Parts: sequence; C-alpha cells; structure tokens
Amino acid sequence: MPELVRFSISLEKDLLESFDQLVDERGLSNRSEAVRDLIRQEFVKKEWDEGKEVAGAVTLIYDHHQRDLVNKLMNMQHDYSEVILSSQHVHLDHHHCLEIVAVKGKASRVRMLAEQLKGAKGVAHGTLSMTTTGHTASRALHAHP
Repeated sequence: MPELVRFSISLEKDLLESFDQLVDERGLSNRSEAVRDLIRQEFVKKEWDEGKEVAGAVTLIYDHHQRDLVNKLMNMQHDYSEVILSSQHVHLDHHHCLEIVAVKGKASRVRMLAEQLKGAKGVAHGTLSMTTTGHTASRALHAHP
C-alpha cells in the first residue's frame, strides 16, 4: 500500500462549499478521494497534451439513413485502423445508431480520427472520451489508499 502523506490547502469558503457539494453529488466518501480523482484527471490530460500513447472512446450518434454516411464513417475508420481497437454498432431505433469506437495510439492521431468522425455530415452528436493506457502515467494514477 502506498504511503499516505497529509497536507493542507487554503480555499475561499464559497469554493470549499461548492467543492463539498460536488463531493456529495458524485457520491465520493470524502474530500481526499475527490482531490485524488482531480489530480489523476490532470495527469491523463497531460498525457494527451504531450502526445503520448493514450486510450479512449469515440462515441457517435447518427441517422443511418443519411446518404453514404455509414460508408464514409467506415472508410474513415479504415484510414485510422492503427489506432482502432474495436467498434460497436448499436441500433437505437429505426433511424438512429450509436457507434462506439475504442481507440489506442498517439494522442494526435486519435484526436484527428475523432474530429473527422464527429465532423462527418449526418453525425448528430459525437464525443471523445480520453483516458490513459496506464503505461506512461505517473505512479499517482495507480495509487489507491
């Protein structure tokens, strides 16, 4: 088990009250857990900003009746096959599909794929969920009290 170190910080009262509300809303057990999560989140962001090997998921919602959209999305994915781990296609209703593309690779290449997929004409909504592979992350990403 990693050694725990205690430290104190000073915050404005309003900011602390808002933070405590956030801790409650997220169902976290205490402030320390929330601060650890925020710090780990910053390490993940740093990996993406530094162009390291990263992981994530591109999520798309689109109308599969949009002319040639399915083929365009598939062609884009083939162009980025080196960063795609898998994809899942889900039929939400008669018109709408959800596509989840699991990705791993250089951050810049993953971002380019995500932007192209999200920007395709006919895609109603798209997101890139960014995370870490765990390989280049700081020890702090893996520390659990």
